[in-house]
Amino acid sequence: MSIAVQSERERLFEPLTIRGVTLPNRIVMSPMTRGFSPGGIPTDEVAEYYARRAAGGTGLIITEGVAVDHPAALGDAGLGEDNIPLLAGEGAVAGWRKVVDKVHAQGGKIVPQLWHQGVLRKPGTGPYPEVASVSPSGIWGPLGRVTSVDPKSIPQDPRVGEPMSEEDIEEAIEAFVRCARNAVDAGFDGIALHGGHGYLIDNFLWEGTNQRDDRWGGDRRRRSEFAAEMVRRIRKAIGDDLPIFFRFSQWKQQDFRATLADNPEELAEVLKPIADAGADVFDASVRYYNKACFDGSPENLAGWAKKVTGKYSMAVGGIGINQGMYDRGKETAAVTDFEPLLTRFANGEFDLIAVGRSMIGDPNWARKFRAGEEPRAYSLDDNLSLS
Repeated sequence: MSIAVQSERERLFEPLTIRGVTLPNRIVMSPMTRGFSPGGIPTDEVAEYYARRAAGGTGLIITEGVAVDHPAALGDAGLGEDNIPLLAGEGAVAGWRKVVDKVHAQGGKIVPQLWHQGVLRKPGTGPYPEVASVSPSGIWGPLGRVTSVDPKSIPQDPRVGEPMSEEDIEEAIEAFVRCARNAVDAGFDGIALHGGHGYLIDNFLWEGTNQRDDRWGGDRRRRSEFAAEMVRRIRKAIGDDLPIFFRFSQWKQQDFRATLADNPEELAEVLKPIADAGADVFDASVRYYNKACFDGSPENLAGWAKKVTGKYSMAVGGIGINQGMYDRGKETAAVTDFEPLLTRFANGEFDLIAVGRSMIGDPNWARKFRAGEEPRAYSLDDNLSLS
């Protein structure tokens, strides 16, 4: 490894202070659904799983999606509906407090990713199967697109229900706020919101699922108002010292080729209201981090999020692995050529890097990355246990 390459790697291990929280380095464990929390309560095994990643050199852990306590938040995710963690109720908060304490003991920081499945919740499943799934306009999304959704779960008619009422919207926002307060009680170091991939917050951001013409829709800025109002209330609830991370994506599970914005000006219309409301870091979820976002510029989505908001940004998408999420047809292998990643970081495109499946494969990924060692490769079998 050359001295120049090693120097760039070392810059990723410099601390970063966001509001009142100092991360020990810029390496983040990306949120990935695991489904090992029976009854919604994380176990000691879950605590040890996250603690191993902190001990392995990861500066910040963003947990798997944690369902908010809204009756339509959670349905069948293919992992057992009773095994997705919650952040509501004394048992769940106590379980997460054990996780937080274990991670802190290893020198890491940790935030929960608050999650509502929105229109992607499978009707008739989850803790409240009798409750209808919700979305801003009662629309699943356009049909006939490139999708990751099981064909059996794609509706015949894109209109799957009634538009959310003002009362429905208020209840959904307050569910996130309650869970943010619970996260503070559990000792977490901030809050992460899942605003991408076709779930509830993204249902409001995307015109494919939001066709309202009121305060909550009509153009990009108004489609961002649901997320912005949520961030404003969470900021008020948790105070000024803890950071808020916001995940967003162009692509949706309903439509891999969907976009929220087709140029920087449109992206600013989407993200600025959320930034102004109090979000601190934009987690720009893409399938391939090393791809330009807009024509005529090499910057990726994280780079443009940073430019148009003035906030911190985080790159994610295939870091350390030879294929993007949902790719098929070749064996998954670890990647050790990080020159594209280090070049983009050196150019100031983003401030943090989030590592997903590679870190499931090897809890010591961060330490090995720093030393230039090859990590253990991720395998689909790794999804079957908490190693």
